[in-house]
Amino acid sequence: MEFEVVAEGLEFPEGPIAMADGSVILTEIKGRRLTRIFSDGRRETVCETGGGPNGAAIGPDGAIYITNNGGSFEWLENNGLTIPGPTPATHKGGSIQRLDLASGKLETLYEACDGKRLVGPNDLVFDRTGGFWFTDHGCGTPEGRKFGALYYARPDGSSISRQRDHFVSPNGVGLSPDETVVYMADTTLGRLWAFDIAEPGKLKPPEGFGPGRVVCNLPGYQLLDSLAVEAGGKVCVATIINGGITAFDPDGSTEHVAFPDLVVTNICFGGADMRDAWITLSATGKLVKARWPRPGLKLNFAQ
Repeated sequence: MEFEVVAEGLEFPEGPIAMADGSVILTEIKGRRLTRIFSDGRRETVCETGGGPNGAAIGPDGAIYITNNGGSFEWLENNGLTIPGPTPATHKGGSIQRLDLASGKLETLYEACDGKRLVGPNDLVFDRTGGFWFTDHGCGTPEGRKFGALYYARPDGSSISRQRDHFVSPNGVGLSPDETVVYMADTTLGRLWAFDIAEPGKLKPPEGFGPGRVVCNLPGYQLLDSLAVEAGGKVCVATIINGGITAFDPDGSTEHVAFPDLVVTNICFGGADMRDAWITLSATGKLVKARWPRPGLKLNFAQ
């Protein structure tokens, strides 16, 4: 697929948001900030967040909500590539932050759920009611991993619930066009999960012993990162090792679009026809733009 490089020299970009003026606001996890990239490549710092800002989305009040992993990675340089490494001993946990774009005020909404500290919040998506689903990726420890989970919360700080837990490494999250299904990518397993929604913010009980439905497990050693949903219902998941975007159909079939980076981490859609796709090539520190073959799903509250 042909693409253009919009920006480079970014410090592990993630969480892109396509803005109405043609710019993209994204997170720089290693840089610990939000950055706006204009169509001409010009950039400006929107906010210094600290920790490790990972996912970002616009909420019903026009503010940006950020899943901050709290600095859950050490950073390794390997042949000119930036690679997330082990969790440092200084890591205490992550949070959900809210950034008021008008005033620049940054506040912390959530650091815990039912008395249990959030480990490494990773990605989020808002539903039509204004609540948001978010993933906690967990983190590494010298002995193994702290498990991750899928949560639902309200943007006013009034309510947070753990909907499913004990996952290896939850990452990208998105909603089906009719908002009856929430999708979640598990990085390490290379698996896309689907969970049926009973009502806003509440999942239906799982069938059998599984926590949800498996859409597909990728073969071999492929890792999954963040995602965006197409208007037609396909789920486009950034893919690591086999660098690119893997589009999963709900029936389990897949197609892969390669991009030249081992660590492709996210995709977002925008433009008049929703076929402009911005993809973060994180190991090489680039934001690229391509024309996607199908329109993406317009996010709730997108500007």
